[in-house]
Amino acid sequence: MGARTGGEYLDRLNAMTPTIHIDGETVRGRVAEHPAFRDTARTYATLFDLQHDPAHRDALTFASPTTGDRVGISFLVPRSEHDLQRRREGMTVWARHANGFLGRTGDYLNSALTALATAKSFFARADPVFAERIGAYFEHARENDLLATHTLIPPQVNRAQGSAQQAGGEVAARVVEERDDGIVVRGARMLATIGPIADELLVFPSTVLRGTPEDAPYSYAFAIQNDAPGLSYYCRAPLGYGRSHFDEPLASRFDEMDAVVVFDDVFVPNERVFLLGHPELCNAFYSETGAAALMTHQVVTRTLAKTEFYLGLASEIAEAIGIGGFPHIQQDIAELVSYVEIEKALLRAAEADGAPNDEGVFLPKWDVLNAARNWYPTKVSPRLGEIIRKFSASGLMALPSERDFDADEAGALERYLQSATLPARDRARLFKLALDASVSGFAGREAQYEYYFFGDPVRMAGALVAGCDRAPLRARVWELLDRPGQ
Repeated sequence: MGARTGGEYLDRLNAMTPTIHIDGETVRGRVAEHPAFRDTARTYATLFDLQHDPAHRDALTFASPTTGDRVGISFLVPRSEHDLQRRREGMTVWARHANGFLGRTGDYLNSALTALATAKSFFARADPVFAERIGAYFEHARENDLLATHTLIPPQVNRAQGSAQQAGGEVAARVVEERDDGIVVRGARMLATIGPIADELLVFPSTVLRGTPEDAPYSYAFAIQNDAPGLSYYCRAPLGYGRSHFDEPLASRFDEMDAVVVFDDVFVPNERVFLLGHPELCNAFYSETGAAALMTHQVVTRTLAKTEFYLGLASEIAEAIGIGGFPHIQQDIAELVSYVEIEKALLRAAEADGAPNDEGVFLPKWDVLNAARNWYPTKVSPRLGEIIRKFSASGLMALPSERDFDADEAGALERYLQSATLPARDRARLFKLALDASVSGFAGREAQYEYYFFGDPVRMAGALVAGCDRAPLRARVWELLDRPGQ
């Protein structure tokens, strides 16, 4: 089959029968037509269509090594720096199309599967059959261009306890039965972003397991079809209000639904179980397979596109209302320019300093990417919306709707809401975008999503420090102090 079109994606989505609970309603089919999911599903469909656009086909696809069909570039196993660049160029097309606002485009988890499928020695430490299964699943996902989401952590019951202790161990998703043909899973997990519009759900290790016997039922990695019997999604409320692209330019296109996943004795066949037991391997699932490196390479590519977009938006606002010459405005724009150039440099450094691992996979430099994923959520992302709010000021609060403009026969809005460079309708469109990017419910979700994308920033900082070999640098301090005098 190879790379899908948008129509093929939507047809498959409508043919599936997941169980989705949202706003008091249970949805069991035709998901791509439901108002809560329709617009985002169509946005994802455009990403699939871009794979067939002559302008982007070569960047977004390559020839499958098994069938020769064109398949997604994020399934390319990198064997050189050039391959990393090819992957980035393709991921950039999707990232720029969505301007970084889609955090679960297919290339994110495709990158994880690409690394995992090559990590044969890692899985062999448990059982070589796991390596065979993940390899076969990777090929299945690649040849069918599947869109996957994943679910990460147990529900927030008591963070001071491990999964086995929370509510008597009855909350977090766990293996309750091991059968000859597979496993049975019961409990809940969060947070399955785009769960309702995905083809597959990847249930991979996330929180650190302590390695006690009680952790065994919570130690696993598997994949399940989105409409598997017993699998249910409980969604948050939509962030948009069903308004037009004029009134909700971001929420109407990019509201990636988040959901809690409930497993009601869900059967997972053996061929989709990639790890079972072995909490020590679950804890090393991302770091020792190269999955974290390829996933973070995709994330930094996406956040670069997002930062570029905010630089463009801030610049347009400054031009529209004539504030571009003010020194404090230029200082903030310079800050955004710096962020963009630093992110570009981090990506190139990660690629240029990459190296092959023991499996021959050329991975980007993890130290560089690890610094990037610590820096962006706490230093860059919070400033993006803050700068837009500062530039826009009260302009965010006085924004008539598209219907108001359509009904303005006297032309009052056109007369009184124009800007220095834009007619009133275009000024309103621009500031509606600023509102959705900095103040709205959509903007609030984006801020929270980016801040915790990789987990608790405090724990991440601790891991960054622990992984940095500072001994040579400390030695340089004493080398200077111990130099003999002149």
